[in-house]
Amino acid sequence: MEINIEEIREFFKNDRFATENGAIIDEVGENFAQVSLEIEPRHLNAVGGVMGGVPFMLSDFAFAVAANWKREAPVVSVNSNIAFAGAAKGKRLIARAECVKDGRSTCVYLIKVNDDLGNIVTETMITGFKKTRP
Repeated sequence: MEINIEEIREFFKNDRFATENGAIIDEVGENFAQVSLEIEPRHLNAVGGVMGGVPFMLSDFAFAVAANWKREAPVVSVNSNIAFAGAAKGKRLIARAECVKDGRSTCVYLIKVNDDLGNIVTETMITGFKKTRP
């Protein structure tokens, strides 16, 4: 399947919470996606660090893109587990989702979020359910 990143970005622009908060799709491939965002003042908490919901949102968006960019049977998240490993020190967050299990009705993705300096920020494991089309 040929990958047209602009068509994929056009489809996912309707994932408004992610895109309106600055998330962009950098790359997609077989069972993976990379998304990122520039850290802005609106992403910071009261003490100046990146709010915990930001890497979680980015992880969820990376999962959604990786699992759904082909637009086959829709995949929805049924469970997410995030581990916060360290503070972002750079100016950008990068989330890379990779499939670790692709079963008949479920899939599991590991999403690692780093900053642009290479610091690990979070690791998230998301289980998806493949919905059947009516």
